Amino acid sequence: MRELRVVGLDVDGKRIICEAAGSGEKFMLLPDDRLRAAVSGEKTGQSKTRSEAEVPSVLRPKEIQARIRSGASVEQIASASGADIERVERFAHPVLLERSRAAELATAAHPVLADGPSVLTLLETVTTALVARGLDPDASNWDAWRNEDGRWTVQLSWKAGLSDNVAHFRFAPGAHGGTVTAFDDAASELIDPDFARPLRPVAAVPQLARDADEPELPLAEPEPEPQQEVPEAAKPRARRTKGKPAVPAWEDVLLGVRSSGQR
Repeated sequence: MRELRVVGLDVDGKRIICEAAGSGEKFMLLPDDRLRAAVSGEKTGQSKTRSEAEVPSVLRPKEIQARIRSGASVEQIASASGADIERVERFAHPVLLERSRAAELATAAHPVLADGPSVLTLLETVTTALVARGLDPDASNWDAWRNEDGRWTVQLSWKAGLSDNVAHFRFAPGAHGGTVTAFDDAASELIDPDFARPLRPVAAVPQLARDADEPELPLAEPEPEPQQEVPEAAKPRARRTKGKPAVPAWEDVLLGVRSSGQR
């Protein structure tokens, strides 16, 4: 800030002439209630006019980027500051890329379980958990932002039916992709080693088994089909077969009986 000193009054006596120390540059100052209050040591908070109070504060580029990095959206900053959304987007773009890269790196990290880091990555674990629950992992969204302590918070959002769900993890970059720890209950359920179990288990239908002591009933024989009477003329005649002549008995030979039965 440049320091000014009062030189005198304007010719009309209504304005104060000030001079910058060192450069000699002149400035004109119009006295008002705020200047009088400042000179007398009074608070100037109530001396602002309504039009001045409604003028939005203009954020500097570093302030915009700091808010974006901490998780704010472009729309939120533009609405809170009254700035043009195009101006906010211009300075927020590189920070949004930084957040997207942090979220991508977090998906390659390993979830920390009770017995240590998991072999699977966060993306593999979450994908398997969502598929096991009948959800589409491609419909989920990842985001990340930096906290005041310098650590990254990673957010996974997905939709189940008509409800919107979110889970938060803490990402610590490091060797072999780094590690992530669950920050809320939803995140803990997603990296649970028993994620393969269904949310609503269905009891298996018992199979009916035959009692071993129950005697088996014999199968009923099929009833014979009724036969139609065949006319005598249509019946096949038995073929005569030529055989050897009958041998007469011994007593017939002694009595002189012929084989034909005639004496």
